[in-house]
Amino acid sequence: RPVPDRRVYFLLSAEIQPAAEPVAEIAPLAAVIPDGVSQDQASPAAEVVPQEVPLPAVEVPEPAVAPVVPEPTVVEDSTPTATNGTAGQDRKLPEISGEPQKNGKDSNGKELAEPSDFKNVSEAEGQQKKLPYPKSVFFIISNEFCERFNYYGMRTVLVLYLSRVLGYSDDTATVVFHVFTMFVYFLCVFGAIVSDSWLGKFKTILYLSLVYICGSVLLTLGAIGPLNLPLETFTMLGLALIALGSGGIKPCVSAFGGDQFKVPEQAKQITSFFSLFYFSINAGSLISTTVTPILREDVACFDDINCYPLAFGVPAVLMIVSVIIFVLGRSLYKMKPPAGNMVVLVSSTIWTAIRTKCKEKKTNPREHWLDYADVKYDRQLIDDVKVLMRVLFLYLPLPVFWALFDQQGSRWTFQATRMDGDMGSWDIKPDQLQVLNPLLILLFIPLYDVAFYPALRLVGIRRPLQKLTMGGILAGIAFIISGIVELNLEKTYPDLPYIHNVQLRVFNPQPCNFTFTSNLDGVANVQVPGFGVYTNKDLSVGDSFALTYSLTSADAACPNYNQASTTLTQKTAWSLFLNPSNTTLNPYWEEDFVDKPSESHPLIRVVANIPGTERIIWRSVSSGENVYDSLASSTLLTRVNSGNYDILVGSTVVSTLHVHTGGVYTLLVKSGTGTGGYDVNLLEVTEPNSMNILWLIPQYVVMTLGEVMFSVTGLEFSYAQAPPSMKSVLQACWLLTVAFGNVIVVIIAEAALFDSQASEFFLFAGLMFADMLLFMFMAYRYKPNDQLKVESEAQPLTEPAATASPLEIPALEGGVENKGKDISK
Repeated sequence: RPVPDRRVYFLLSAEIQPAAEPVAEIAPLAAVIPDGVSQDQASPAAEVVPQEVPLPAVEVPEPAVAPVVPEPTVVEDSTPTATNGTAGQDRKLPEISGEPQKNGKDSNGKELAEPSDFKNVSEAEGQQKKLPYPKSVFFIISNEFCERFNYYGMRTVLVLYLSRVLGYSDDTATVVFHVFTMFVYFLCVFGAIVSDSWLGKFKTILYLSLVYICGSVLLTLGAIGPLNLPLETFTMLGLALIALGSGGIKPCVSAFGGDQFKVPEQAKQITSFFSLFYFSINAGSLISTTVTPILREDVACFDDINCYPLAFGVPAVLMIVSVIIFVLGRSLYKMKPPAGNMVVLVSSTIWTAIRTKCKEKKTNPREHWLDYADVKYDRQLIDDVKVLMRVLFLYLPLPVFWALFDQQGSRWTFQATRMDGDMGSWDIKPDQLQVLNPLLILLFIPLYDVAFYPALRLVGIRRPLQKLTMGGILAGIAFIISGIVELNLEKTYPDLPYIHNVQLRVFNPQPCNFTFTSNLDGVANVQVPGFGVYTNKDLSVGDSFALTYSLTSADAACPNYNQASTTLTQKTAWSLFLNPSNTTLNPYWEEDFVDKPSESHPLIRVVANIPGTERIIWRSVSSGENVYDSLASSTLLTRVNSGNYDILVGSTVVSTLHVHTGGVYTLLVKSGTGTGGYDVNLLEVTEPNSMNILWLIPQYVVMTLGEVMFSVTGLEFSYAQAPPSMKSVLQACWLLTVAFGNVIVVIIAEAALFDSQASEFFLFAGLMFADMLLFMFMAYRYKPNDQLKVESEAQPLTEPAATASPLEIPALEGGVENKGKDISK
């Protein structure tokens, strides 16, 4: 959500590595010295004015008095360079003729080149600014919007689908959700390797998008009940294909968009592209996170009050549209062939070092274990990998943050299902609250530079690693808030039967009172109210109990129920229904449901003491739809939406009632003096959700504050510390920290350490604080990498002259003073 991938794209605008074509460095001008002429006799070099673009070679006419000399010897820079692990060639410095200009002289009487001779430089700059904005990127941005809509839309409703449709427990649904997320981020590395080493970006995106579509279609088809497809098989296969497709194309799309630009000429344009790209990601996330819960809950389809096929199907259609848009732009794309993947190269370097060390540890020891890779790879690559490993060492504690962050889509969503989302005319769905994350990200990122970071500097938090630590601490605080909310939420949870315990309820739809006598302690002799219910939630029965009971009434209008018997088993809520009008079953027992409905929808039951052939109807006041239409003899629990309902017996409206989210209700109906000749009494078996869902907003706000500070600052610091050739490896490893974070959630959810969800929230908070303490210790011992120092040591501009300072450049033939040393300084 937004995920971590959204934060990666935010930083790409400053990095422009994926988009850059190789840019030649401005090499120093070489000294051209005729044979037989010493360096001391050579004239000073031409003045070189630094420009933003490489300067053309300045031809200086040969003086008329100069004798004819043999072909000049070219002085070469012998410093080897290395790029991406390949040994660099010796750089030959460009030759410059030594004839001075006729117009203008310097202080030594030597002729200078006129400024007008550089007119072509400014003309070149003007041409660069006029390069057209590539139209192909709009196809890529539209493709990304549709793909992100599909991913975040499906992911928003996934955990509720797993629990409500597949019937998984909250723990199992959480495990499946995080295993899916884990594979999405693990497979990002797979997609990058396939793209860079084999297929290229275009084909990788196209082929894996087709896999992506297959997964979305399978998930949608499996959710259509009337098809009677193997639901679990289609769901798991669909999720596997979606993980492969989404993870595989994630690292390719932004880089492919960057390939459409020519850098450095279009540096500003590529920055605007990444801004649009980042906006499309968050726009897709915002819209889908808002819309798909509405499609799921507010639309009824296939004889169900929910419509998961539509919630999955609309994003699947958007995914098909994204591929069509992507293919339509094919003729406009600039496609670069695969050039090898740096992740593979770094992995090979590390493997070579380990393997060689095992062989040569005693015979040919090296100072550093990575130095053993010098049998195959050059020194520059090995040094880059050393720096990379130092940065990645700081990554070890980072997965814990993502373990907390990604629970917004699982544990926090389940927490929201037990809360009241009724805002009057607007109902907030439990999974819809996830829209806060992308919305707050767009709000907080610009505020950080103008408000949050200045405030942190006032308390001494200035350095990147301090900010990253603060982000992790904020995530821990968010889970403390969620734990406190959960503790207060637990007070609204119903009492449930436990081991060696049963609950007993006696529903009486008749107008007279009854005396219930039995052989069970606690209910040996109790009164059952007329047109009401008797409840006892704490009866001890051992494993089971053979109950003998009878019901008698002092009112001759109500029949007595002679001695009967039944067996009560432990950990069960038992309900006894008295219904003399239902002559086939009177009285009768049922194992009742008294917990909060997992789907949050109210559950209703009708116990009607009227002729069983009459029909009882619940009609929605808002829509006019009949949501319940059954014979009076039926007592099955039925799921309905929260709202107001007209109650009809036959065609007569006898009452208007309201049922609320999370409640379990029993409606008693009897003939009487009420409207239409009937009396009704709505009983709350389980209280509805009463804690407002808006109490979850603080934890989302604090978590998003931590995310921006942790993710953006972490990537900025890492990119600044890693060698330029290692930045792609760094991004891959950052995505892997997200994957390992989800592994942590899977392990803790599977362990089921606590009965209370609040205790698990506090466990994660404590784990986060301990993790940040470890990170603070590691950050304190970390020695920052000085990129400028490394580069100046690795690639000196020239070989130092014997009589010059280490950074001084020898003079050029042509009588012009050389200012290259000033540039070096």
